[in-house]
Amino acid sequence: MAHAIVNPDGLHDPVPFGYSHTATVPAGTELVLIAGQYGSGPDGSVVSTDFAEQVEQAFRNVGVALAAHGLDLGHVVQLRTYVVNHDVSKLGPIAAAVQERWGTKPPTQTLIGVASLAAPDVLFEVEALAARP
Repeated sequence: MAHAIVNPDGLHDPVPFGYSHTATVPAGTELVLIAGQYGSGPDGSVVSTDFAEQVEQAFRNVGVALAAHGLDLGHVVQLRTYVVNHDVSKLGPIAAAVQERWGTKPPTQTLIGVASLAAPDVLFEVEALAARP
């Protein structure tokens, strides 16, 4: 793996919340940027109106995008998530999806609450930054 995830002593344990505090990427590593993925099927339509189902599908879509570059979720260094009308109840499905995929070494992540996304039925979107060794 090209990057290292570090959660420094002196900061709270972020892993139960589905993220890590820091990551390093060695010089010369190729970066792959994945545009915002939402809970869409191959035709671009939203697969469900359920927030948790959209989260799951969005992360599956990130996996498909990474595979197109010969990478997998283990190469992800950073996530940026966007949540429509964010409230604390939405943290659970996001943290669960991240923990299912990355376990105890999740990538760094920033969650941004927004009023809306590209289409009215899109409730969640996730961008990813991956590092190719």
